[in-house]
Amino acid sequence: MTSALDVEETAGALDKYRRRAGGLILAGVVTLALAVGFWALLVDTVSSRTAAMPFVPGILLLGGGTGMWGLAWRMRRALGAGTWSVHPAVAIGHGRTATTVVLRSPDRSEAWPLTVIATRQRYELVRPGPDGVLWWCGDPRVGGVLAPPGGGELIWAKPVRGGHVRRRVVARAEAEGLMHRATPRQPGNRVPGPVPGPDQATDVDSVRGPEGVQEPKAVRGPEAVRGPEGVQGPEAVRGPEAVQGPEDVQGPEDVQGPEAVQDVARTEPSGPTYAELFEHARRQAGPRGGRAPRPERDAREVAWWRVRSLRRVAGVHRVVIALGFCAAVGAVALTGPPKEDALKLGAVGVLVLGALVYSCHRLLTVGRPAARAMVRALTGTVHVRRRYTLLYDPRGGAPVLVLFPMYDGWDAGPEAVLRLIPPGPPKQPRRGLPAKPAGTVELHGWRDFTVDGRPFVVAWIDGRPHWPAGPYQEADGPEFAALVDRLAPPLEAQAS
Repeated sequence: MTSALDVEETAGALDKYRRRAGGLILAGVVTLALAVGFWALLVDTVSSRTAAMPFVPGILLLGGGTGMWGLAWRMRRALGAGTWSVHPAVAIGHGRTATTVVLRSPDRSEAWPLTVIATRQRYELVRPGPDGVLWWCGDPRVGGVLAPPGGGELIWAKPVRGGHVRRRVVARAEAEGLMHRATPRQPGNRVPGPVPGPDQATDVDSVRGPEGVQEPKAVRGPEAVRGPEGVQGPEAVRGPEAVQGPEDVQGPEDVQGPEAVQDVARTEPSGPTYAELFEHARRQAGPRGGRAPRPERDAREVAWWRVRSLRRVAGVHRVVIALGFCAAVGAVALTGPPKEDALKLGAVGVLVLGALVYSCHRLLTVGRPAARAMVRALTGTVHVRRRYTLLYDPRGGAPVLVLFPMYDGWDAGPEAVLRLIPPGPPKQPRRGLPAKPAGTVELHGWRDFTVDGRPFVVAWIDGRPHWPAGPYQEADGPEFAALVDRLAPPLEAQAS
């Protein structure tokens, strides 16, 4: 790897960022051109203030696109001149447009406080995951690019200004244990070399449904379905009455070792083991926040639209909100608004009506089929038991179950992953997730399949379903290995 741009994900992310910037610039120019025509036609019939309103979004779009284009140019220059390095990281601050991230230098002698230049939505793509690891390319004295493990999302960051502010920020990062975290493995297993740090005061002593699901007409019955590789007779049962309840896996005494499975060939795992991911899951486990979720109807006994969580997955709430706005606009129109406000009201009416049509379209074409597929999976007669570790994707923080064979011991490698839909509200997305970072799960389904043949399953843990955000992904190829490395960044050494 001669430069960070040699990483395929990084080059793709930069190209996507530049296209987004170009799209905003083009949209701004078109909007301004339309605004000029609108102003020329209506300046004599409406107030000048009303006629000038279309210029505002055009100026905002053009300004935002120009700023993004400038950042894209700076990112390309930094990524082309350097390579990625991996650093323990701590996020500090909760501003709407800027947040501070503190990285630890490769030799553990310094901390680099950096200000993220991004909106809150963009920053969430690279927020340090629970393991606290970010990729960095640049010079901490002048600025550089941050990315989550894998280099698939890019954010520009610059050094924090002011010695007092830097010392305060670094002190908070030290209090969270940044300087004592394990050293992450570098891309390509290269040994981290010295990287220049800031000049001043940075010494540690001074300072809202899965897609691609086939309709029932293309569904194969359970008699033609094989479960995940490695499923044996006792694990594939018929009916919930024959299924043992989930058990929490806490240590070696709770897991039957390899001696429990006889005459089965074992191979040494080439990737992370259950023991390693178990430790990652313990570190990533955090407070669920708020009170426990309210009980809801059992999806196995009632129609899907009577289950609160499935209504949210399908997008029913978006349709209801759009209907409310349409009703409000209609009520205002019936009261006879002033003539000068009629044009504004008509524009708002078009927007909310478009939102209603789009929400209904998504509900009928994506949300409803996904909810019905989840119910079919949950009520299917085929279900198996697996061990799991609960990890969180640093790209957005979505929960992911990493699944293991039931009786293969601590050295077993992962056989699949299952992405979950966060069950909690936007401000507390972890509320309602399994209470333990590891345990056993019942996987229901293998009735519906995606177009590429991946089965669709629902996880049942602690007496309730956890709805999937995608299909069951088996351990097959480099993409799976890259995903696991992103969920649990490989470590090389423990800092003293």
